Amino acid sequence: MLALLLAVACAPWQPGQKDSRAGASRPDTGQSAVPRRASEPAPPWYTVRRGDSLYSIAFRYSLDWRNLARWNGVDAPYTIRPGQELRTSAPPTAASGRQSVQKSPASTGHRPAEPDRTSSSSSKTGARPAATAKTPPAASQSKTPPAASQPKTQPAPNTAVSSASGKTRTVGGVVWQWPVDAGVKKPFDPASTRKGLGLAGKEGQDVAAAASGTVVYSGSNMRGYGAMVIIKHTSSLFSAYAHNRKLVVDEGSEVKRGQKIAELGLDDRREELLHFEIRRDGKPVNPLDYLPQK
Repeated sequence: MLALLLAVACAPWQPGQKDSRAGASRPDTGQSAVPRRASEPAPPWYTVRRGDSLYSIAFRYSLDWRNLARWNGVDAPYTIRPGQELRTSAPPTAASGRQSVQKSPASTGHRPAEPDRTSSSSSKTGARPAATAKTPPAASQSKTPPAASQPKTQPAPNTAVSSASGKTRTVGGVVWQWPVDAGVKKPFDPASTRKGLGLAGKEGQDVAAAASGTVVYSGSNMRGYGAMVIIKHTSSLFSAYAHNRKLVVDEGSEVKRGQKIAELGLDDRREELLHFEIRRDGKPVNPLDYLPQK
């Protein structure tokens, strides 16, 4: 009997169980912090910042740029300006539509007063309210050339064909090639916060355009991507090249497949890596479904 009582007294080793649960929860907290930092849910309204483009905002939130333009009444050449507010979802319909019309001019009415963008962008901001939709296009057409066509008239800084050129594959009416001569270190993961390929190259290595198109973004204000280039190939197909050491093309530049657009750099873990994405209708797709087999 005495032995039974001693066994019962010694049986509940609950502190150990609590410790194990606490220890198990710590790694989960650390892991969840990483994707939370990289993923950015789209706010109802996005305030344009310096360096943004319509395409980069659509890329940030995995939106189709055509929808983003339509929802905000932004027409070609799709110029936006710092301080402008853009909705990131379809506007309300029917009875609630009046509220969206009233909110849009109100927010736009405050923002255009900021004189920190090109002349054509201010006219394009005015295209958002319905009351002023007819006037800005006329002004936009007269002022568009200095802002929209200026980058396009500049030749790409480097027109040499990269060593990444070689095998090609035609998908979606676009001829594709590998952007760098490197192996796949990080495969496409649909569950990842940044969905693309991690290509293990060498720092300073030439990064080539995977297909011909127009540079619609060239900058480094996208969190988690470093210095990045986005190329528009068709109205629905885009490619993105992130974590570069140096960018050698400007927004608006026309580039050819295999043309050097950047120099490979380091990712946020200080690894020599090019993050490469292909997007269709704003959504990431597996680049291996478009690139030729090695």
